[in-house]
Amino acid sequence: MNAWYLICFLSALAVFLAFSNQYILKLQSTIAITTGSVVLSLLLILSGKFAGADTALALEHIVSGLNFNQLLLKGMLGFLLFAGALEIDLHAMRKQRWEITILVLFSTLASTFIVGYLSYWLLGLVGWQVPFIYCLLFGALISPTDPIAVLAIIKQMRAPEGISIQVEGESLFNDGVGLVVFTTIFAVAFSGGSPTFGGVAHLFLEDAVGGVLFGFVLALIGHVLLILSKDANIRLLVTMTIPSAGFALANIMDISGALAMVVAGIFIGNVTRDRLPVKDPEDAHENLYVQHFWHATDSFLNALLFLIIGLLLVTMPISMEEIGLGLMMIPLVLLARFISVILPFSVFRRFRSYDVNSVKILTWGGLRGGLALAMAASIPSGKVMVHNVDLHSLLVLMTYMVVIFSIIVQGLTISPLIRQSIAAAKARGEKLGDGE
Repeated sequence: MNAWYLICFLSALAVFLAFSNQYILKLQSTIAITTGSVVLSLLLILSGKFAGADTALALEHIVSGLNFNQLLLKGMLGFLLFAGALEIDLHAMRKQRWEITILVLFSTLASTFIVGYLSYWLLGLVGWQVPFIYCLLFGALISPTDPIAVLAIIKQMRAPEGISIQVEGESLFNDGVGLVVFTTIFAVAFSGGSPTFGGVAHLFLEDAVGGVLFGFVLALIGHVLLILSKDANIRLLVTMTIPSAGFALANIMDISGALAMVVAGIFIGNVTRDRLPVKDPEDAHENLYVQHFWHATDSFLNALLFLIIGLLLVTMPISMEEIGLGLMMIPLVLLARFISVILPFSVFRRFRSYDVNSVKILTWGGLRGGLALAMAASIPSGKVMVHNVDLHSLLVLMTYMVVIFSIIVQGLTISPLIRQSIAAAKARGEKLGDGE
């Protein structure tokens, strides 16, 4: 079986999960699809472990046809970030632009270093001497939050507008920032040279600033083409060129394709969408085609991503000790998230009142998802060994454990906190979200 057939079959499986949820699980659709993907991934892992060496070798041969770095970080990621950025409402976020900016920059960086230091200390405590730079790399890939699942719940429950804006703004923007931080640390970790502050700062700024500027260029080109297009199908095709050819060109130029996609998506979603021409008022719904397409694409690619990573784990020699290390990372990541959120909010509350559960929702609702898995899968295999275990396998497993807990446990238990916020907002007469 070649790689293309594998992707086709996994895609069909992801769609089947979405269909089955309507009649079986009946959960919030995004969480149900992702949870089902995780369960199927675990079944694949178990089948590989207990079905014998021949089956495991056959699965390994199939999976070896996939280049995970190219498929995930150089391919699917552009579509995921662009689709998420299209949902950002800049007008609604303007009221909390400073809070979101600080959460995106400070909280992402703070979480990266807190996770890095704590994991270095904890792994050393149990006898796993992982070099600090690789612990920091784990902190960088696990710190960005995934907006898809929790945002769907918040909108569906019509959570207070203030907390909706905070969760949406931070989770969508920190993907781009988190990937730049990861790319910078990745370059330092695997460059082979001694890092200097000036070199790291130059690499970070070149990647980030270049990505933002290139994103604006893509957005302006897309804006003109979309305005001049007279057919809704052509407009959809134009938007598809941004996360495909545009993202590929950013990677070739060695600038942040992630930030470019976020900037382009925000511009198209906030500036271009309102200016698209409509021939007849009755045909105004045509402009919603693009929005609906990208919303569905976002959910589909996340489900597909979990199935792909599940296959990757099938080929790895995983021990119970490594699973234990992954479980240890769950409270550590949650603690780092809590600290990185409560510190800025302790300053914010001196100038403005916020939702009573803001810190709790941002902490417990800070789900990890596709981006973390994609970054972990991109780490080179066979280059660094720790306790005779490939660092690539160890970091992928730890990331997968955190993501599973995040989506299944946190995603399914965030609703009570949101209900408390809704009740408190109603008591104060505050505006609730618009819902889906």
